Amino acid sequence: MAENLQRQGAFIPGIRPGKQTEEYLAKTMSRLLFAGASFLGGIAVLPLIVQAFTGSQTLVVGGISLLIIVSVAIETARQIQAQITMHEYDSV
Repeated sequence: MAENLQRQGAFIPGIRPGKQTEEYLAKTMSRLLFAGASFLGGIAVLPLIVQAFTGSQTLVVGGISLLIIVSVAIETARQIQAQITMHEYDSV
């Protein structure tokens, strides 16, 4: 990735091209992956924690189901926005 940036003439402000850019990108990716994995782990475990505190066994929506529902809702909103944008271009 650092080589691609250098070939395109792009750079990260404050970071020297080459090895320092590579190290910076690796460190940044590690932080992002850790944060994302922690978030997904929390979402997966959250329904179990809620069940333990409430004592209710009727909680049907699990963490993975919740992620699927949210992603479908986001994708539906994007498609609706795209249709609205296309309609605005057609009416001009």
